[in-house]
This record gives sequence, structure tokens and C-alpha cells, in this order.
Amino acid sequence: MRHAAGGWMVAWALVTSGAAHGDDWPQWRGPARDGVWRETGIVTALAGPRLEPAWRVPLGPGYSGPTVADGRVFVTDRETKPDQVERVLAFAADTGKPLWTHTYECVYRNIGYEAGPRASVTVDGPRVYALGAMGHLHCLTAATGQVEWRRDLATDYSIAMPIWGIAGAPLVDGPRLILHVGGADGACVVALDKSTGRELWRALADRGQYTAPILVTQGGRPVLVVWTGDSVAGLAPDTGAVLWQVPFKPRNMPIGVATPVVAGDRLFLTSFYDGSMMLRLGANAPTVETLWHRVGASERQTDALHSIIGTPLFLGDHVYGVDSYGELRCLEAATGDRVWEDLTATPKARWSTIHIVRQGESDRVWMFNERGELIIARLTPQGFEPLSRATILDPTTDQLPQRGGVCWSHPAFANRHVFARNDKELVCVSLAAP
Repeated sequence: MRHAAGGWMVAWALVTSGAAHGDDWPQWRGPARDGVWRETGIVTALAGPRLEPAWRVPLGPGYSGPTVADGRVFVTDRETKPDQVERVLAFAADTGKPLWTHTYECVYRNIGYEAGPRASVTVDGPRVYALGAMGHLHCLTAATGQVEWRRDLATDYSIAMPIWGIAGAPLVDGPRLILHVGGADGACVVALDKSTGRELWRALADRGQYTAPILVTQGGRPVLVVWTGDSVAGLAPDTGAVLWQVPFKPRNMPIGVATPVVAGDRLFLTSFYDGSMMLRLGANAPTVETLWHRVGASERQTDALHSIIGTPLFLGDHVYGVDSYGELRCLEAATGDRVWEDLTATPKARWSTIHIVRQGESDRVWMFNERGELIIARLTPQGFEPLSRATILDPTTDQLPQRGGVCWSHPAFANRHVFARNDKELVCVSLAAP
């Protein structure tokens, strides 16, 4: 089974049909929302222990990773003085020149880790969709930042706000904008008309959590996969009808952050407190079966993989991801058994994080750890093989004050550059081969 991603797969095919053009990164985890960077002409080694950015611009704090499309970089942040506001910002991708800023009042109430917005901006042709931590949703003109429509989802859907706020990046599928918001009255997941903001459908009475929805294909039809605070469900994206649903009740609290990942007919999920679950997706029809679910005794005595922020990588018959205290692990996909563990990719600490992106169909991966280091590596059943390593950002403390701060936001890989942010700046670093 391969991923389907609505209009994004078409757009990606058009972009990559011309070898001279660079690829964009228009949404969470890339063009196909699968954490794969498909550009060629990329360096195989990093030039020195620290890379000098092509440009850098000041930025406020926030957890949202940048996105890149049509020569623009989009990101969100938060300011608290003189007033509490969230901002959506656009910069020129080649120079970092500020293009526009949209600012709106947003007082954070009853959410922890207040550094700023969580969800990456989603770009869809001439429009961008920005979802804030308190549920403010804006549809903006990509070129100018003009507001086309807006919704206060917390009010409109009586959201029982998750303790870390709204985090799942919006997903565009055809005429629909699909959102995981945790609303009341069967509105855990909602689809809006992307042109007007009008509700098209709502689904599931589950609690919300932080994961982004994805699309897969089953039986020749698209299926929307959403991991909520109570289950993982497959929905018909055009109607919201439930096609299948597997309970995934948290022992403590809804805490799933990592995006579900797919390889072939298998779907993998991992949570900090609740371990890992592997499902098999029906190839000929929208059905599902549970292959295994493993969970350790505690956040320190873990089994399989207890990830918190970073989404794992599923390669062949193995899963690679970061456990609860920064342990990089390889699992057998068939069983969840641990093959190896490595403690050199990121320092060991609670919630220590790495974002992993695969380099096309090659044997290389790009890893961005919470210390602001970019790592080129190979991940195989034989172990973690770092090939090159360099710092591109310094940790900052708004997202997490402990251990001298962190870099927790997912970078964007586009136009043979990496775009990454901390709580003070956004940088663009060239990764083009000479």
C-alpha cells in the first residue's frame, strides 16, 4: 500500500517532473506528509562542526515547524508583550526578507508549555491555513497574508482543550480542510470547505490529542487515518463515515504526538506512556487488524518504543525511533522486539527528541536533534551509523527551560536547503552539492 495525499501527490509529481526545479515542503512532514525528502543534488557530508546559514531572521517562540512553497517560508510564533498574540509570518525563501505578518489576539488559557503555536502552516496553492494553539484557524492569501476566512474552533466546537493545546497540522484533501480538534457532539474530527470554512462533516466522539491526520489507500479508495485520544480510526474523507476503528485508550492521559506511519500494509503508532501498536491495513477493503501492542511498566521501563515528539521511521522490516529518554532504537516490525539501542544521537533526557527524514530512496537519513544538530546517517538493523554531523541552531529555553533549552520544532527540507527554527530565530542553511 502506498500513501495517498490528495492534491499534494499531484503537486509533488508536477514539481519533480522537472529535474532542474527544487522541491517544496508545503505541509507537515513534506509534500506527501510522509517524512521523505525527494530532492537530488544534496551534499553527502556537512562542511564542518557548525554550518553558517544562508540567512537568519528573528522570530518569537513556538513549536511549529516551517513550511516552504512557491518561494515563501511560512511559520507561526507567539508574543506576550504588550499583548498576548499569535502570529503567522511569511519570508522570502531565497533571502529571508519579511513578506507579511498576520497578528491576532490569543490569550492562552489552561494549556501547558506556552511557548507558542504547535501546528505547521499548511500551504494549498494560493492559500495557507494556520491553526493556533487555542484553536484559532485562519485561511490566508499566501502572497499577501490577507484573511480570506477565519474560525474560532474552540468556541464553535466547544473543545475540551487538551493540556498542550491544539497541535495537529491541517490536512487538505480535494475541497476539504480536515482538522483533528477534539470538539464536542461528535466533532473530534471535522472537515471544512477549504474555500469558505463551512463545515462539511464531523466525526467521532473521542477525546482529542496532538496527532496529525494522514491519508492512505485501501481497496483502491482513500482512507483518512486519525489517531485520537481514545482510538485510531479510518474514515471516509468525503463524508466522515467510520470505516474501521481500533481502541487505543491511554493509561494516564491522551499524549500521542507522533504521526502514524505506514509501510506496505502496516500502520505503526507510538506514545510516551502507552507504548507501540502495529496494525495491518486491509489491502482490498477498508479493514484493519491488530498485530501487536506492547507497553512497558513505566516511562523508564519501556517496551518496544515509547516516543513523545519525534515521528518514527519505518524502513522495510524495521522501525527506527526515539524512546522516552532519548534512546534511539531499532525494532523488528513483525514483533516489536528491540534489535538495538543507541545513546549517541541525542543526549539522554526526558523527552529528548530527534526528527528523522529519509533522503528519497537512498540509504541515508537526515536527523535533527534537540541540541540543534543536523546529522546525516544510515539506520540499518546493524546499528546507527553517523556519516556527518553539524550544529545549525542553538537550543533556546521558551519551549523547555531545562537542560539549557531545546530545539523541538520539525525542520523543512526544500530547494536543497534546510529551514529550521528555535525560540529566537529562523535559519536557512544550504545543503546543495557543489
